[in-house]
Amino acid sequence: MKLARTFTAIAIAGITAAAATGCASGGGGAGGGENEGAVEATTIRLAVGDPAGSSVANAAEHFAEQASELSDGAIDVEIFTDGTLFNGDQNAAVNLLGNGTLDATIISTSVYASFEPNMNAISLPFLFDDMDQFSEYLAGEPGQALLESLESQGISGLSMLTRTPRVTTNSVRPIESPEDFDGLRIRVPQNELWVRFFGELGANPTPMNFTEVYTALQLGTIDGQENPLEVPVANKFFEVQDYLSLTNHISDGYVLGFNQGKFDGYSEEVQDILREAAASTAEWKRESDDSEAQQLLADLEEQDVQINELTEDARQQFQALAQDLYPEFEELVGADFMQESLDFLGR
Repeated sequence: MKLARTFTAIAIAGITAAAATGCASGGGGAGGGENEGAVEATTIRLAVGDPAGSSVANAAEHFAEQASELSDGAIDVEIFTDGTLFNGDQNAAVNLLGNGTLDATIISTSVYASFEPNMNAISLPFLFDDMDQFSEYLAGEPGQALLESLESQGISGLSMLTRTPRVTTNSVRPIESPEDFDGLRIRVPQNELWVRFFGELGANPTPMNFTEVYTALQLGTIDGQENPLEVPVANKFFEVQDYLSLTNHISDGYVLGFNQGKFDGYSEEVQDILREAAASTAEWKRESDDSEAQQLLADLEEQDVQINELTEDARQQFQALAQDLYPEFEELVGADFMQESLDFLGR
């Protein structure tokens, strides 16, 4: 089975936010901005939801290394994995970031969609022909508008990182057609778009905090889950799941975001370094996604997980079903932004 073609088009759009820098001295300036080459000592607590060694944790490590290197060690980014700073509740993490309890996070765009409706546009099922088109979307006006929209949540989005495609795992059968979802209890994010889409497929969509998923799979409370490819590997779902189907049904990414008040309070030197580190991290992620996907598939095959791709006919069946739901999804995305997205893609 040639799995490589599924991922050869993977790319990442690194979008560096054009955040305003109108504050001349900010809360962290303390008069040190005039000393050329002197970057004030800054400690940042960066929270991620996945374990050490996961794709997002590795991206956080890269960001921390770049920030330290660019500041000659003045900027210290401390990384907290496994959702320890937000009790594994990524929806809570967005609130905590917005109110300043958290300094910075790398959180999925699908989580942000529960707070900023326009972000749901990224997750319209089978919207993009391939990952190249998705990358163009993120790099274009729609992607920039989405980053800027987070300001309403008190968040400064520095960059977007792509993720490996979303796949489906379960313990019942391989997913080869829409009918194969019938009756399956599938964990989905706490997002109405996912609930409606998987409900239309005939599944029983079950929103659940991510920290509960492994145990629910183990106990049979749910039959399966859907996530970007790195998630079932990093969280060892292969121990309790027999099948992985490369459905690539919904696109997803990460936002590297800061609390807006804290970011604006940093000196201009620190802000510029953080933006540069974020752009570097986006580029690094873009370059690493393809090789990561291939390694993840190899790891899963070693665990005797049965992996299958969709045929072109099956993919067209899924696309037709999804597009029939687009008028219904307008209320979840926002009619104007949804139309702008479709226009951008020539739909």
